[in-house]
This record gives sequence, C-alpha cells and structure tokens, in this order.
Amino acid sequence: MARMTFEYERTVSTTASPAEVWALWSDVGSWHAWDPAVERVALEGHFAEGAAGVMSLAGGVEAPFVLEIVEPGARFLDRLAIGELVIRIDHQVSPTAGGAEVLVRTTVEGPGADDVGPMVTGDTPKALEALTGLAEGRS
Repeated sequence: MARMTFEYERTVSTTASPAEVWALWSDVGSWHAWDPAVERVALEGHFAEGAAGVMSLAGGVEAPFVLEIVEPGARFLDRLAIGELVIRIDHQVSPTAGGAEVLVRTTVEGPGADDVGPMVTGDTPKALEALTGLAEGRS
C-alpha cells in the first residue's frame, strides 16, 4: 500500500528581525501564545537537535515530539508522532531588507494523511499571524 503524504507550505513577511522570531520559536513555553493548536509544551533539556518532549494539543491529544534539526537563529524542524502518523513541521526564518521572511512547511505521513493534514495545518495562517505580531511587539 502506498504511503500517504500530505504537504503544506506557507510564507509570510514581517518587520520583526529573524532574532525576534527565533526568540519565540526557541522558547517552547511561548508556543501556546501564538499557536492555537498548542495548549502546552514540555521539552527535556535545551532547544537543540535531538531534544525530545511532549506537546499537549487542543482536544486533549498528547503528542511526543523530537527536534530533528536546529540551526540557531534560522531553522528548526520538529517531528511529532500521533499513532501511525508522523508530522514534520519545518520552520525557517531569513532576513529581508524590511525584517524577515518566515516559512513553515508541514508534512504529514501515514494512513489518512490526506484527511488529517488539512486539520493539522488549518491554524497555520493564524499561528503565523500571531507569531509575527508578537515578534513585532518585541522590537
């Protein structure tokens, strides 16, 4: 049986600097403040490659996750496992003349990925708007 994959990507521009965006991304305690899908996050150890934790999502779902890639100030990719589904969310920030460009790419793999994917990514535009709003408020 073919492995189902769902992909979603969104890019926004902000007047905040990459450092201001990164400050929020690298502080898992702030994730609930800008991501409507997240209720709380527990991370063991520092925000670095290989660090593991548990994300409590809206609706009472507890999802273990691992930081697969961490490039301080520029990018992180977290992998969540929910049953047989594997969700990878790649976050990238790069400098622009007026601030920064923020890209989020979500990949959902596993049975029912086409059904779950739109639910997983439904809040992404709101989350990016809230993230960049908070980051702009820091400057």
